[in-house]
Amino acid sequence: MDKYTVEIENLRKVYRVGDEKVVALDNVSLNIRSGEICCILGTSGSGKSTLLHLIAGLEKPTRGTIKINGNRIEKMNERQLALFRQRFIGFVFQSYNLLPTLTALENVSLPLTFRGIKRNIREREAARMLDAVGLKTHMNHLPTQMSGGQQQRVGIARAFVCKPTLMLADEPTGNLDSKTTREIKELILKLARENRQTLIIVSHDSDVASIADKTVHILDGSIEKIEDNFISEG
Repeated sequence: MDKYTVEIENLRKVYRVGDEKVVALDNVSLNIRSGEICCILGTSGSGKSTLLHLIAGLEKPTRGTIKINGNRIEKMNERQLALFRQRFIGFVFQSYNLLPTLTALENVSLPLTFRGIKRNIREREAARMLDAVGLKTHMNHLPTQMSGGQQQRVGIARAFVCKPTLMLADEPTGNLDSKTTREIKELILKLARENRQTLIIVSHDSDVASIADKTVHILDGSIEKIEDNFISEG
């Protein structure tokens, strides 16, 4: 029997813009298995990033349920959500979101700091992750001293350092050239596979979908089709 990390049912998200209602998502239902690589594919404005933000608990749905590891996150308050994200969710941003005054090592250490991990342990774990993403020689570099691709590698190391069960990546290669895009895509996939983590990547790029076990096509706020190539390891 399949075990699901993410279970979404009848999800709807409506925004108010002035006196008008804008339906960003409507009647979205989706299950994502434990250890599955899922690509949410769609054009700009299709609702794919809104869906990811709802899964991350960064926004509340207008209607519907979202379960992560069996927990109904749409029922949680802000404090509960913050603690839940800290424990179970890693997030890779398109714009890197590194703190400019901190070194690569310090940026990657942050999630461990929030968990109350001792300094020597968090620095050791952060160094291990930076080595894993190919930045062993850049641990003391500030973000301004690194290229876009290197900054994204730091962002990936930060997202993976706490070994969350669910990894979310919002257009992680959107600001990168084609060569770096391929490297970053392969790196995220490699880390998720090695750690048997569930990975959801939002993208407008069909090449990203080629790495996925499941591709969810979103159009105008609704799921158009789902391509499922997942093979269970038993």
